[in-house]
Amino acid sequence: MRDPRYDILFTPVKIGPVTAKNRFFQVPHCNGMGHAMPLAHAAMREIKAEGGWAVVSTEECEIHPTSDLTPYVEARLWDDRDIPALALMCDKVHAHGALAALELSHNGPTASNLYSREVLLGPSHQVSKYGYPSQARAMTLHDIREYRRWHREAALRGKRAGMDIIYVYAAHDLSLPMHFLQRRRNQRSDEYGGSLENRVRLLREVLQDTRDAVGDSCAVALRFATEELLGPGGVELAEAQDIVGMLAELPDLWDVNLAAWYNDSVPSRFASEGAQEPFIDFVKKTTTKPVVGVGRFTSPDTMVSQIRRGVIDLIGAARPSIADPYLPRKIEEGRADDIRECIGCNICVSGDMTISPIRCTQNPTMGEEWRKGWHPERIQPAREPSRILVVGGGPAGLEAARALGQRGHDVSLAESRRELGGRVTREARLPGLAEWARVRDWRAGQIGKLDNVSVYLDSLLTAQDVLDFGAEHVVLATGCHWRRDGFGRSNGLGVPGLADNPRVFTLDDLMNARLPEGRVAVFDDDGFYYASVAAELLRERGCDVAYVTPEDSIAPWSVNTLDYRHIRKRMAKLGIEAIVSHNIANFAGSTLTLENTWDEQRTERACDAVVTVTSRLPDDRLFQELLQRQGDWADAGIRTVRCIGDAEAPGLIAHAVYAGHRYARELEEPATGEVAFKRHFHTANPDDLRRETLT
Repeated sequence: MRDPRYDILFTPVKIGPVTAKNRFFQVPHCNGMGHAMPLAHAAMREIKAEGGWAVVSTEECEIHPTSDLTPYVEARLWDDRDIPALALMCDKVHAHGALAALELSHNGPTASNLYSREVLLGPSHQVSKYGYPSQARAMTLHDIREYRRWHREAALRGKRAGMDIIYVYAAHDLSLPMHFLQRRRNQRSDEYGGSLENRVRLLREVLQDTRDAVGDSCAVALRFATEELLGPGGVELAEAQDIVGMLAELPDLWDVNLAAWYNDSVPSRFASEGAQEPFIDFVKKTTTKPVVGVGRFTSPDTMVSQIRRGVIDLIGAARPSIADPYLPRKIEEGRADDIRECIGCNICVSGDMTISPIRCTQNPTMGEEWRKGWHPERIQPAREPSRILVVGGGPAGLEAARALGQRGHDVSLAESRRELGGRVTREARLPGLAEWARVRDWRAGQIGKLDNVSVYLDSLLTAQDVLDFGAEHVVLATGCHWRRDGFGRSNGLGVPGLADNPRVFTLDDLMNARLPEGRVAVFDDDGFYYASVAAELLRERGCDVAYVTPEDSIAPWSVNTLDYRHIRKRMAKLGIEAIVSHNIANFAGSTLTLENTWDEQRTERACDAVVTVTSRLPDDRLFQELLQRQGDWADAGIRTVRCIGDAEAPGLIAHAVYAGHRYARELEEPATGEVAFKRHFHTANPDDLRRETLT
């Protein structure tokens, strides 16, 4: 039974000529599949609709070759040949009573045109945003008329595809209407530049064009960024209030957020649930039209609060809908404690950034809905339930035990420590990473509901213990540990002076509360979030911290999760010195010798301790011992022994969760071939897309 406190979340909302059946709105989000993998894209969106989202949106959709976003893979509506791919998504979404929304986009100087080779367009002459050695030319009045025509024609194609809501996009510093609003990009002196009224002109015209073209049956939404956090160089809150006032009743729906993307989808380390409220709460007071906003909402209480206090009308979500596509249905069925809450790690974002299918730390089925046939809530029952021993209660072991239990196997989970979670539990104690614990908490909670899964804490097993246990299948998820010797990408033989030095610490030491003091160098040869978190922890404990990396920038991989700018600001605020393009040549006594990566010049600095964040080693000793005793397996009743997660190859928490889920899915199932997933085909006939999805 649904909690009556949440009834308001399930009241319909009229959006122009269409009606959303409830207040759950999956806002546009990228996914690394788009026009290149339309079958996978449609299946992923369908699961959202099946899970109860009233509106399911595409990602950015290119409207013309001059808006080519290569190498990024988004949606595309350049011409009629692109309609079937999006029609497929509409069919899937409509089958579950949800509305389909299309975010039309022309990115102007923030496009690339690497594939189309068209000249970039912008309000004024300017360099391209993302470092390409090219520039955008200033649009003529003819260009503006052409852009309006392209947008109108794309809206009509969207309507023909079956879309219910058509977006005009003016957010994230990624669209021409937004660029015309920005003083730093719009330096025109004609009727489209100068005053705010002139800079708003193009946005107003495109909204009117879209309403005229499709407004009879499709709602017209405006996605608008109310603040860029760039000061006078960007759209500021006061100016945004004027813009909303000018256009208040023109769209059928306001979708409001922050710009740029790294401010909108802020990692949880830097922003909490509902953090955008101060920047968007004025919109609903200005317009009578419904308003959707985002805030990484996972708590139904927070959702209800936002609606009742008049902040928003619809609960917008990208990341929470990825972590749990069934979030609305779980609230509706009175199962809010079953929500697989987003942890805000932004691994989902990295799919778009690395031009690869989306993945999620919490939801290992994300991106696998079509190509592997994985469903986030359903799993194939075991053909014949087996007795399974899972060794290790970290992210891989917990997910394996949970999913195996869901399949109906008799599962025993043995954890050597006195608490579950493994690396997740330890990392969650570091600054800003508390929400990492949700990976443990959700799985432990689900396991607690399964009578066929038993958990044993403080249980360090030997090879003989495993043989004596009587399990038919053994899966080892025993984790990994950080290296102390400096071995990593830049130092294949380690670093002199580190391996046996009592003044050298690892992340494991820090997570186990063994902390250095005084002047500390955090050496990052990993490139993700770990070293910056370590530096922050030590600075908060009073250490004088220098962040040293052989890379030319700190935490370079964090660009893919939108952490980078926030890390740099946090380090600057805390007074953490950043030393880039330097390797450690030696550490002896209280002297740290650094070597410039490019000119090989060496410098020395006083240093009391070094924290190495370079690479990890699998804790696979138990696995290796069992392999040595493979001849004893049959007598012990053991049919298979597998090593998974960090114990096989250290990686992200997302990798570990995926490994545990995959093991559970594939155990005793027939092999599917050399390539373990379906692949998209290429066809000259786009109508084959619909036929292919039925096979």
